[in-house]
Amino acid sequence: MAAEIPLGRADAIKFDSEDPIASARHEFYIPSRAEITQNEKIASPDAPSVYLCGNSLGLQPKLTRQLIDEELNVWAKNGVYGHFRHPNSRPWVTIDETVTSTMAAIVGAKKEEVAVMGTLTMNLHILMAAFYKPVKERYKVIIEHKAFPSDHYAVESQIQMHDLSVDEALVTITPPANSKVLPTDYIISVIKEHASTTTLLLLPGVQYYTGQAFEIQKITAYAKSLGIIVGWDLAHAAGNLELRLHDWDVDFAAWCSYKYLNAGPGGIAGLFVHENQSKRPRLTGWWAHEVKSRFIMDNQMKLQPGAAGFQLSNPSVLDTIALLGSLTVFGKYPMKALRAKSVALTGYLETLLLSRFPDRPFSILTPSDPEQRGAQLSLAFESGVMDEVNQVLQDNGVTCDERRPDVLRVAPMPLYNSFEDVWDFVDELRKAVDLVLTRRNVERGLV
Repeated sequence: MAAEIPLGRADAIKFDSEDPIASARHEFYIPSRAEITQNEKIASPDAPSVYLCGNSLGLQPKLTRQLIDEELNVWAKNGVYGHFRHPNSRPWVTIDETVTSTMAAIVGAKKEEVAVMGTLTMNLHILMAAFYKPVKERYKVIIEHKAFPSDHYAVESQIQMHDLSVDEALVTITPPANSKVLPTDYIISVIKEHASTTTLLLLPGVQYYTGQAFEIQKITAYAKSLGIIVGWDLAHAAGNLELRLHDWDVDFAAWCSYKYLNAGPGGIAGLFVHENQSKRPRLTGWWAHEVKSRFIMDNQMKLQPGAAGFQLSNPSVLDTIALLGSLTVFGKYPMKALRAKSVALTGYLETLLLSRFPDRPFSILTPSDPEQRGAQLSLAFESGVMDEVNQVLQDNGVTCDERRPDVLRVAPMPLYNSFEDVWDFVDELRKAVDLVLTRRNVERGLV
């Protein structure tokens, strides 16, 4: 969004009327202000709340309840026979096949390179068991300094499982002086510095705290040219950015599905293994066995080709069906169109923030370049302000995500958020900031 665009609420409504994918919003349940606040006395209780928290938990697609009810009925009426005899042609024994093709399209992979299974951290462990093979000369893992805690813990434990010292084997990339983010050239310089002793690079597609989107293609190509295995945590990138994992020659990746992919809390996750890496030794389980002979049960492994051969156990049918509810919506709207709206929404948010807060008590951590961010702006407030501001927002039916001590993450989602949502958020934020700062001045005897 250009800075000179009209900034009134009526203009936001006009932008929505011109949005080619505005109909996607009607595919989701948007909590009312009364529902989200649990306060029937709130002003305009039946009005839609402003939900800008899909980077933490996506909203529920309307189709999901119907699909789950169907599976509950099959379970109730068919019992175990639902594994092979299903009235809606979704036998449980191959339930993951209902979502694999769409998931592969979302991350830019071949169907055979994607498996829908487990949870994010579990999948990272499964993948690192196959890809992290330290030797005397090359044993280090490079991650970023503010990796999501679960990633950090997983990498540390993998290093320790090989009887190596975390202090010696773990390299964390810390932003250079006077920077809150990690410039690509700086990342490459750290990789170069440690290349001769590094075996694995694991980075996020989008950094959860700052909202910075990394240059996956460029970083992958450079690290691999030095003989380093490259993996990506796409928790904040899958369903958010246009990805080309196969074409970019990424070795492996993992992601969750409850954020941008709207599969529900704790939803089933996914992983990618490039076809060139699919024959690696790995941890195996029953579901890695080929489908046609799986139930012979002779304990003679016939490994499924591709990423499916990394599966361990049968996936949760209800979790997979919840994901299908969302991916059915994704199937109607190409990632290119979703990304275009995302860039417009986030740009509009940035423009409004800069316009309405000339003396703002926060800085925007997220890069201003649309190519270096997804559907998120991270606002770093002055010390001690964020909690109070966020509480006022919550009390008025506005949902964002806080990261203590001082960061508010704001994520306009192209599938179900509107330009009007963005305008309303900034208007409510202005009121909340004014209220909190006035309250503080009164307490200090300044007014």
